[in-house]
Amino acid sequence: MAIVKRSGGRLKSGRVGGTKSINTTYKRSSPMKREAYRAVDVKQVLIESLVTDKPALCATVGIDVAKAESLAVVRWPSGDFERPWRVKMPEEVPVLVDRLKDLGRGRPLVVAMESTGTYGDALRQALTDGGLAVHRVSGKAVHDYAEIFDGVASQHDGKDAAIVAELAALGKSSPWPYQSPTEFDQELRYWVERADVQQRIGMLWLGRLESLLARHWPEATEYLELNSKTLLQALVHYAGPTALAADPDAAQRLRGWGGHLLKREKIERFVEVAARSVGVRQTAVDRRRMQECAAAVLSAKREVEKAAKTLKHLARDHATIARQAAVIGWATACVLWVYVGDPANYHCAEAYRKAMGLNLKERSSGRYQGQLKITKRGPGAVRRWMYFAAMRVIQLPEVVEWYAVKKGQRQKGGTRALVAVMRKLALGLYALGVGEETFDARRLFSPAVKRSRRAAQRVKKELKKKPRQKV
Repeated sequence: MAIVKRSGGRLKSGRVGGTKSINTTYKRSSPMKREAYRAVDVKQVLIESLVTDKPALCATVGIDVAKAESLAVVRWPSGDFERPWRVKMPEEVPVLVDRLKDLGRGRPLVVAMESTGTYGDALRQALTDGGLAVHRVSGKAVHDYAEIFDGVASQHDGKDAAIVAELAALGKSSPWPYQSPTEFDQELRYWVERADVQQRIGMLWLGRLESLLARHWPEATEYLELNSKTLLQALVHYAGPTALAADPDAAQRLRGWGGHLLKREKIERFVEVAARSVGVRQTAVDRRRMQECAAAVLSAKREVEKAAKTLKHLARDHATIARQAAVIGWATACVLWVYVGDPANYHCAEAYRKAMGLNLKERSSGRYQGQLKITKRGPGAVRRWMYFAAMRVIQLPEVVEWYAVKKGQRQKGGTRALVAVMRKLALGLYALGVGEETFDARRLFSPAVKRSRRAAQRVKKELKKKPRQKV
């Protein structure tokens, strides 16, 4: 068995017992050795040979998790790395855990993983059950550290595992033991995921429906909102303007679907415009397509409403969620709790907002001044539901003026203004979540209106003072 050691910055090998060893060590700080990332099967790893000259030295193991095959790399305090261990997933997970338990006997050992997807959950559970210290390293940190690690911008599984171990050894990781979720958290996540999936399905079908209406009934959305239940039920029943205009009971049906919120004048105009629609005449296939799209949207809306009611019933006694739900609704508050967690776990409101991916980034250099944009890190579902919550918040009297001023600061600034509302709303939700105070929209939005007004007045004064150029 050959044991590979370091001597004078070079690798040398020897033989013990006449068996060839597969354990090879390389040092990252020196020029990378050829085939340094060549992996070996975890079943062939001999821990006794690996730790012969390293008694009681602490070790850090980085694991790059994948669906079919994961790689684990051991890092020593000197900066030396062992060659990657190849682990077939999931059948060789017990073998890896046994090797790591043997490695950790008599020495501090940290096993670090990236927080990506669900492929590593089974491994994380097995490591925790084995009594090993499991840490988490940010995937973005691994990506950004790739060129710093060895001077090469490339990324592959073996190198990523080594980078994870390096960052964990440098203290750039956090404890991440597997903890079985409570029954409440499991039920909450189930209904949150169900609501989010149905919301996305509904938006997909709604986009298809909008294109069909633009072709066959372009006047419909001028009187009824595209996602209104009245319009959707009318499309499911009539499949188009021709059948609706031909039905003498159409007005009565629309009144039954719309209820007291739908005025009689609007119903009459809607029926009238259906009779003189300029849309493309529908065939039998067009009518069937219209009905199926409207039915799919209506079904998704009902599923979302059902999930929202269930979430309200589940979380009605949860103090943090209840306080946030009073502002953004029960469904959105539950989404925040499931994907972002307890606001009390964050040291400040900005950190809570950062977890939502709503913190700003900038790319500027020299004379080039880049635009401020949100990072969009973290779960996309959080930003999606916060977007819908912001659309409801801007209808509050305390927010309408602030939003209008922000929107008017630049051409087509509606989306940017809405994102600004989301960012401020995140700060207010943090204050609600930690129970510091009640939600006051005027404190979040009114001062900015005054500052924007003053800025606008200064610009006007400067334009007046500036002499006009002669043509």
